[in-house]
Amino acid sequence: MTSALVVLLIVLLVLGTAVWWSRRKVLAHQRKQLEDDKAEARRWVERLGGQVLNLVGTDEAAKQALADASERHAAALTQLEAATTAKQARLTSETAMEGLYYVRAARLAMDMDPGPELPVLTGQRYAGHVDEDREVEVDGRTQVASPHPSERTPHYYPGGTVAGKPVPQGWYSDPWWKPALAAGVWTAGSYALMSAMFVGMATVPAEAAYADGYADGVNADGAGPDGMDPGADGMNPDTFNDGGLDGFDLGGFGF
Repeated sequence: MTSALVVLLIVLLVLGTAVWWSRRKVLAHQRKQLEDDKAEARRWVERLGGQVLNLVGTDEAAKQALADASERHAAALTQLEAATTAKQARLTSETAMEGLYYVRAARLAMDMDPGPELPVLTGQRYAGHVDEDREVEVDGRTQVASPHPSERTPHYYPGGTVAGKPVPQGWYSDPWWKPALAAGVWTAGSYALMSAMFVGMATVPAEAAYADGYADGVNADGAGPDGMDPGADGMNPDTFNDGGLDGFDLGGFGF
């Protein structure tokens, strides 16, 4: 009986040691991954900061794009300081990369070398891009989309998902996606605008152009087909947590 008890204690000790050692290795790997991802994020944030500090917009489109880049830089700095997991560090890199897309757009608007290509952002490929000039009128308001900056289209968006819906990369007359970034939901008027603007555009994927709330219309109660559930795949330092981030910009339709 005593021998059996001793054997049991030895087995438990061995198992406990194995679990402790395994857990220690996992924690060490997580710390190393966090350090690596934060170093990568810091590199992107510093690169964005250098561009923001050294560029001055010469026209409205470039000035607006650089202002958006500056907002992303401030958001990335906040996220980097708060990051405690590898996922949060990677999301910080995404924020900084988005800022660099705005810098690239500003450089193009000023007829400058845009610099090296950037990694594809999350949701960017799914959202597509504007490849033709479009002018639509929704609720008595004219909205313009273009693949190029101009006096009529000074607002750039790099493409991605906002409040669960794809917004194609392009230049626009108004930043009509900002209310959804702020609130996490789309309005019925926004659905009508997206449908009019993008349906049939060859470079906007069908699954994006015909997503719920684009060509499918809105419900009688004014909500989107999926009820316009809150949430987004973008980033917001105010809601920075391990579960993800929402949007950046604040604003409404009073542009």
